[in-house]
Amino acid sequence: MSAPARVLVIGASRGLGLGLVEHYRAAGAAVTATVRDGAAVARLEALGATVRTLDLLDEAVLSEATQQLSGERFNLAIFNAGVTGSRTANLSEPADRGQFDRVMHTNVHAALALAAPLIEALAAERGTLVYLTSRMGSIGGVTAPGSALYRVSKAAENMVARLAHLQAASSGVRVLAMHPGWVRTDMGGQAADIDIATSVSGMTRVIADAKAYPSGGFFDYRGEAIGW
Repeated sequence: MSAPARVLVIGASRGLGLGLVEHYRAAGAAVTATVRDGAAVARLEALGATVRTLDLLDEAVLSEATQQLSGERFNLAIFNAGVTGSRTANLSEPADRGQFDRVMHTNVHAALALAAPLIEALAAERGTLVYLTSRMGSIGGVTAPGSALYRVSKAAENMVARLAHLQAASSGVRVLAMHPGWVRTDMGGQAADIDIATSVSGMTRVIADAKAYPSGGFFDYRGEAIGW
């Protein structure tokens, strides 16, 4: 299966986002990568990516980005931006308001705000929109009360993916929610199960196979379906 010609990776400064940029650039795709600050610009530009600064917590910047997307055309867009918040937060000791706002604005509000513009930018090519979410957002699969804020945000992001799937159906845009696995990144930590290369290799294989992994699904990097 050939690589998509034009790829957008939102949240590409490090970890999985950077790994996805490296993968698609190596495959010959034209990649646009967004970062929150300038620290990763040189590294991404060295890969041949077009880099844009996009702070998802800045409402004015986010609004401008939605307007800019109306004139763009992509074959694949990946929403990878995300933060964890406190890993110990639970119902007895919930996160404070500042932390709640940061996590929910990044993981949920931005995903909602960009959904329609991304679908529009993908429609001409009947492309694919991927939300890198988490198995921790699976309501049916939850077995522990920890990381409450992150779990709630990812469950909400999963809903954004499902709504985007329904809205995109008439335009032929495919929408997936994907769990990248527990990956050894700054976010996942060094005790995680797999490395970035394993996650990226698996996810890109799933993304490339629209027949086996149709729109509206929630899959992990191995291609296994996850219950919502």
